[in-house]
Amino acid sequence: MTPMSHSYGKIARALPGLAAITLLSTQACKRTAPEAETQTIVSVEAQRPERGDVSEHILADATLSPLAQANISPKISAPVRTFYVQRGSRVTAGQLLAVLENRDLSAQALDNRGQYTAAQASYELQTEGQVPEDYAKAQLDLAQAKAQLQLQNEIVAARKQLFSQGAIPGRDYDTAVAQLAQTQAAYDTANNHLNALQRVDRRAQLQQARGQLSSAKGKLEAAEVQVTYSQIHSPISGVVTDRPLFPGETATTGMALVTVMDTSALLAKVHLAQTLAQQLSLGDDAEIHVPGLKEPVPAEVSLISPALDPGSTTVEVWLRVDNSSGKYKAGTPVRTSIVGRTVHRALKVPQSALLTAQDGSESVMVIQGDGAAHKIAVQTGINDGEDVEITHGLSGIETVITTGAYGLDEGTKVKVGKE
Repeated sequence: MTPMSHSYGKIARALPGLAAITLLSTQACKRTAPEAETQTIVSVEAQRPERGDVSEHILADATLSPLAQANISPKISAPVRTFYVQRGSRVTAGQLLAVLENRDLSAQALDNRGQYTAAQASYELQTEGQVPEDYAKAQLDLAQAKAQLQLQNEIVAARKQLFSQGAIPGRDYDTAVAQLAQTQAAYDTANNHLNALQRVDRRAQLQQARGQLSSAKGKLEAAEVQVTYSQIHSPISGVVTDRPLFPGETATTGMALVTVMDTSALLAKVHLAQTLAQQLSLGDDAEIHVPGLKEPVPAEVSLISPALDPGSTTVEVWLRVDNSSGKYKAGTPVRTSIVGRTVHRALKVPQSALLTAQDGSESVMVIQGDGAAHKIAVQTGINDGEDVEITHGLSGIETVITTGAYGLDEGTKVKVGKE
């Protein structure tokens, strides 16, 4: 073998190793060169803070209640004779809804009416006839007895004079004296009778007759009221929402026979902290989010309780919703939103731009001149569910990342726009 061929052999044997080294070096350069020369750029959405009004929205859960509700229960227990309404019937205040069996009550009322009529006749008889007649007769009897006594005294005096003159026998004088004694006794009797009537007093007898008449009248009215209890009327205007019984079934006292609701307007009753309730006024705007409806329903604050609830130390606030169309149903659970404080010309950013740390501190990511995202601590005020007020940390000229800031590292290169 020549020296030349020997050298070619060495080179041939070394070529596979050199090729492997060269290939590894080339792959390593392909991996590291882009990483050293380029940096990942993240696409984000951003905008500058705006100046405008921000209104605080107070959120709470509630259940829609009717404007008025009457669970009408009878005052007597009796079978239902007739119903005049069904579920869903619209009724007005005072309308007759049902009648209970009342024939026994009507008979009792008729009996008491008869007793009242008899008592009234007795009263008229005593006041206009018997009592005045007895008193007048006693006065007349006394006057007659007095006249007879005076006449008999004159007769006795005349006969005494004639007897002393011997003009009449003694027995005529004695007879006159005896008749005088009888006349005196009659006078005393008449006088005592009149005095007795005066002691009893006419007013006492009249009061007794009047009391008997009043008692009879009271029994009659009580019986007639019992009859009216068998007639069930609606105390409010509204819609019949419940009627559990059917004709013939027995209604008992304390049991709701008919339920009527006034659903022309509905109320959402929420309980708020005192600090929040103090920001509200009657007539403030509100919204109610009803399940199944895309758009919120407008409402307004109709009542703010003047006292705290003793159990929860919260304030009850009523939101009134117009329901003249009958579209909304009582008992529906809803989410309410009440407009509270409003800050005019506030510096605000979208709420999606706000980052909240575990310790509660808040910040936003802004794009500075180097094209990178940098974190700036901020302090916030109120929010309306979409925008949040920035009270400290921004001047208004920054470009704030509104979408895509979450998870960005400090100094990450970003570009505004979608990928």
